[in-house]
Amino acid sequence: MQQEDFRFSTPLRVRWAEVDPQSIVFNGHYLTYCDVGITEYFRALRAATPDASIIGSDFFAVRTVLDYQAPAMFDDLLDIHVRVARLGNSSLQFAIGIYRDGELLVKGEIVYVHADMQTRRPAPFDPAFRQAVHAFESKAPEDSSTTPA
Repeated sequence: MQQEDFRFSTPLRVRWAEVDPQSIVFNGHYLTYCDVGITEYFRALRAATPDASIIGSDFFAVRTVLDYQAPAMFDDLLDIHVRVARLGNSSLQFAIGIYRDGELLVKGEIVYVHADMQTRRPAPFDPAFRQAVHAFESKAPEDSSTTPA
């Protein structure tokens, strides 16, 4: 996983409340860092393509995997890198890389399912959303959709 694989990143400073007595980030906080990165990713995607709104949609996390390479410490400035690695018919897999000064600390993946807000059942992505993701990413995501783009 290389930083060059990601078009999008957002900074995050490690806060005192997130570390243990040795000033090392408690492992559970990395999922929060991923969530911050994904939230900012969607904000940047909407800004880049306002017509590809996801309003009226909901996403449910169905799988998370984090591989810890090195610890982050109190007051470190981290770069949370996020990209869509795979698009399915109603699911997407985010690739996550958490870096400090270019060093990979944590790599991971989070799979979300897009759902209808009323039924809470999986719902296919709108073609405009799929096109927006492809246009936004510098490295094209794998697209295994059964819906034509």
